[in-house]
Amino acid sequence: MSFDDGATFELPFEYLRVNSPSAEVQGHGPGQRVTVTGKENVGIRAVEPIGQYAVRLVFDDGHDTGLYTWKYLYELGERREREGGAAARS
Repeated sequence: MSFDDGATFELPFEYLRVNSPSAEVQGHGPGQRVTVTGKENVGIRAVEPIGQYAVRLVFDDGHDTGLYTWKYLYELGERREREGGAAARS
């Protein structure tokens, strides 16, 4: 995905799924984050725009909650870069 500042990130579906902004993954408060495993082969069935600020990703494992704002996707790309992931940035 590309952003207005020229940054470009490639985020694997597994990375997006295990970092879902949903309450199922993030919990309902500090320290309640759940580690999601076994999503190496997860796919995305649909990308639904939510206004101009976010998308809802519908994964093929049935998970479809949590809105991925453009800000959150940008933060995920930067985090993956810092972690040494294969995110590409130009």
